[in-house]
Amino acid sequence: MTAYLWVPYVIINVVAFMMYGVDKLRSKGRRRTRERTLLAAALVGPFGALAAMRLFRHKTRKPKFFLVPIFLALHLVVVVLLIL
Repeated sequence: MTAYLWVPYVIINVVAFMMYGVDKLRSKGRRRTRERTLLAAALVGPFGALAAMRLFRHKTRKPKFFLVPIFLALHLVVVVLLIL
């Protein structure tokens, strides 16, 4: 895959990572990011979302967020198919 596809994909994953980090910081009584928004970020940027979930130990026990590794697996399949 060429850089014009990889660069935006990396940026999307970095943004997803940052969204989870900001939500974790805000978990102490301030206005939070909606779970729906975090899941949407994970759908388009699962590498960043899963990395943030593990690093910040955030949203790891909520059943809805068990979808994030599935999103990542789907992205891996698409990437492999694009490379082949």
